[in-house]
Order: sequence, then C-alpha cells, then structure tokens
Amino acid sequence: MEAATLTGHEALVADLAGNLNRALRGKEDVVQRLMAALLAGGSVLMEDVPGVGKTTLAKALARSVDGTFKRVQFTPDLLPADILGSSIYNPKDGSFAFRHGPIFCHILLADEINRASPRTQSALLEAMSEAQSTIEGFTHPLPRPFMVIATQNPIEYQGTYPLPEAQRDRFLAQIDLGYPDAEAEIDMLYAQQEADALAGLEPVMHVEDLLALQQAVRQVQVERSVGAYLVELVRRTREDARLKLGVSPRGALMLFRAAQAEAFLAGRDYVMPDDIGAAARYVLPHRLVLEAKARYDGHDAAEIIGGLLRTVAVPA
Repeated sequence: MEAATLTGHEALVADLAGNLNRALRGKEDVVQRLMAALLAGGSVLMEDVPGVGKTTLAKALARSVDGTFKRVQFTPDLLPADILGSSIYNPKDGSFAFRHGPIFCHILLADEINRASPRTQSALLEAMSEAQSTIEGFTHPLPRPFMVIATQNPIEYQGTYPLPEAQRDRFLAQIDLGYPDAEAEIDMLYAQQEADALAGLEPVMHVEDLLALQQAVRQVQVERSVGAYLVELVRRTREDARLKLGVSPRGALMLFRAAQAEAFLAGRDYVMPDDIGAAARYVLPHRLVLEAKARYDGHDAAEIIGGLLRTVAVPA
C-alpha cells in the first residue's frame, strides 16, 4: 500500500520508514528494529565494523523527526562534564551560568562509547533511564523524546572499557548492521554519485508527532496469557545453566514495550506471541552473561534465545 493512501499514524510510520530506507539501503530489517526501539521509547546499541552506516542512520533518524541531533566522539580523555555540561564563571559580575552539554538533544550519537572511561560512560545512565540528568546537585529534564544511539567497534578492543551489565541493560535493543548485499551496495554507489545519503532528506514529522506515536504504542493491548508467555521466556533465561546472568525485570519491561511497537508497526492494536519472538531477538541477547563453559562450548546469547523461543509453550 502506498504511503499516499495511508492516514494518521500509519502514514507517519510509512514516511519514516521510507526516509530511513533511503538513507541506508538494503537494510529493511535494521530499519524495522530501529523504528521499534524509537516508538517504544528506548535507546539502541549498535555494534559493528566502521563504515557500514551507523552515523548516517542516526542522522537520518534525527532529520526525519525534525529533532535536534548531537554527536559525541567518546575518547579516553572525555569527561562527564563534556557530555552533561557545567557552570561557567562570568568574571564581570561574579556569577555562574550553566552551559548545557550535548546530551540536551533529541537524538544523541555516542560514537565508540567503549573508548571512554567507566566514569564517563556512567554519565548516560540516569539520562537513559529517566530522561533527566542531575548536574551539580540540580536535576535537569532532557528534551522529549530522547534517544541514545551508541556504537561500538567489535574488532578493536585495545584501550577500550567494556560496558558494564548495568549500562547494557539500559539499552532497549542491540542492532548489528552488517555489510549490505551486492545489489544494495551497487545502488548505494550510484545513489551517492553526486550527493551523500542525507542530501535532500526532509522531515516527515515533528517531535510532537513522534511523542503521539509513542503514546499510541503504549495503548496497544497485550492479552494476559501473552504477557505470561513473555514472563516465562524471561524466567527461562534466569534458570538456564548456561547463563551466569539472565534477563532483568527492566529487560522484561523493555521486551513488553518493543513487542507493542512490533504490533503497532504491523498495523495491529494487539500483541501476538510472534511480536514477542521478533522483539526478543534484539532486546534480550545483549543482557545475557554466559558461563565460561558455555562460551567454550560455542554457545552465544542469540542462539540461546532462539532455542528458548522454540521450547517455551506459545499460548493458544
């Protein structure tokens, strides 16, 4: 169905998907997951090699919703004040004025987040959980909507600080972009022959429209047996002998909201078990910590979640 024939929320969603797919060609599944995280009100961790379009996708999202976009390159010498802001002394009258840091925006790209120290990484914890930041004893609300898109390079670990479990748990989703297929890469070359991927990309909604979409997602109905199915899946991760750490209650809540977003994107006002299964594949794996024996045996978090989805009984 063409976007021109859609109305209301469906038209906004279709236009947003069109913009993002134009900026990042051949990655419809990645766009779907990013949109689900956005509509669920969560943040995203992208772990992939350089040059696959992580920054382009973040910029395209901010431009599409007419939101403010800030990028912070995380480095070992970056300080929390470089992200949050600080008070600046005015020698003329002896006063202090607070200068807002880059965190005060709608879409924050935390590039190579694991290159900064844990102290600096922790500056994002309150913001990601509560959409506010406490600075010098004062609490400052962040613009709404607020989303962090953080990136990591999976092949360069020298001089990095792995994200602690508490911080990984605050990301609703982990998304891996991967390389495009040959046809999509050819299309990308010719599409950007004269201009970059963001040239001519216009907003398709205002941030107020996005807030309305997020509110609509919260209204998607989840029948109690479907909620019980979600909880059983989460509980299995806590009881699995291959896992040192399973999914937290925060993770269960984020899976619930992502499933609502999946249903909303599918044009439904109710969640099906398939929505939970689809969301679980990008909401749950990064929250798990495997036992050493499980790692040596060749298991990984995504494979374990896939196995649990095949064994947990689906409600009728």
